Amino acid sequence: MIKQEKIPCVYMRGGTSKAVFFNRKDLPEDKHEMEKVVLRAFGSPDLRQIDGMGGANSSTSKVAIIEPSKREDADVDYTFGQVSVDLPIVGWAMNCGNISSAVGPYAIDQGMVAVVEPVTTVRIFNTNTGKRIIARVPVKNGRALVSGEYSINGVPGTGAKIDLEFENPGGAVSGKLLPTGKAKETIEVDGKLYTISFVDAANPVVFCRAEEFGLKGTELPAEFAARPDFKELSRIFEKIRSQAAVWIGLVDKAEDASLKSPELPKIGFYSAPQEYTDATGKHFGQDDMDITGRLFSMGKMINAYMGTGAVCTIVAANIPGTVVNEIAAQKVSGDIEMLRIAHPFGIMPVGALIEQENGNSIVRRGIFSRTARTIMEGYVYVDDNDK
Repeated sequence: MIKQEKIPCVYMRGGTSKAVFFNRKDLPEDKHEMEKVVLRAFGSPDLRQIDGMGGANSSTSKVAIIEPSKREDADVDYTFGQVSVDLPIVGWAMNCGNISSAVGPYAIDQGMVAVVEPVTTVRIFNTNTGKRIIARVPVKNGRALVSGEYSINGVPGTGAKIDLEFENPGGAVSGKLLPTGKAKETIEVDGKLYTISFVDAANPVVFCRAEEFGLKGTELPAEFAARPDFKELSRIFEKIRSQAAVWIGLVDKAEDASLKSPELPKIGFYSAPQEYTDATGKHFGQDDMDITGRLFSMGKMINAYMGTGAVCTIVAANIPGTVVNEIAAQKVSGDIEMLRIAHPFGIMPVGALIEQENGNSIVRRGIFSRTARTIMEGYVYVDDNDK
């Protein structure tokens, strides 16, 4: 008979993603055993994740592990895991900006931090990147407030506005803002040259020019997947991403990246502002945006836009010579303190606190706002059957 164990958890939406939240004390101390529990909780590996909590795509197959911090400059430690849908892998190398927005509400509602009304500041230490995040969470009657007037593209309705600041985002994974030392690189795939910028801020992202792949830059996930050259384009993107994984030291050989580091680095294609209709049918004009962007995660185009990806994008926009800087500079001149990114589900604004250092503009904080809420609180049942 297969034994089942019940483990306390909270299922939460943070921004445009969802995750299962665990208190670290409720999981096995051994990391390997902990990963087994997480995989069983999500029903991975299985394309439908039918036997677990996963939602069958990267945006809904995420785990957050929280515990009170022993650091003087933080209230809670937060470890993010990207749970693979089709492989028995939990990626621990990255953070998720959207899920970061739910960490403050979780910590407040679980009694991990002292509550101050009307806004509680939660100092979050992300163990994946070694970076601190400041979350300002509206509260009422000792609980994180859910209702509000703030809306984000990609999530129906409105909610309480949660402000996030990502401190000193540069070098989150590699320790270097520009892992190759250059703002722009040329990479060859099958005899063709592609222009890319590789920036590591909040999370490492490979920025590509859409037109070099025969793309407009406004493609929606379903539209992109329906292209006759979809498999070929996906193969080329993965080749470029895999080389970047070597540059950043995540793997020794490019051919190992798809298996050993499928979650990082991210890759995306970008283009100048242009009219488009998003996945909800809403139409946007050139004046509504500063740049168009499409990010990929685990081999698929993301439906909306990553929070950490947005921080990396505005950091890249402030580095002269990057692909993002060259595109955004057509619309925004000088230091870029606010960038409006057009993605498949609308526009995401992201801000930056910029300081001057040796004549260079340095992004000290990446800033954006999200909404979050608890969907379910209870237990997930995990059996001891290795599948």
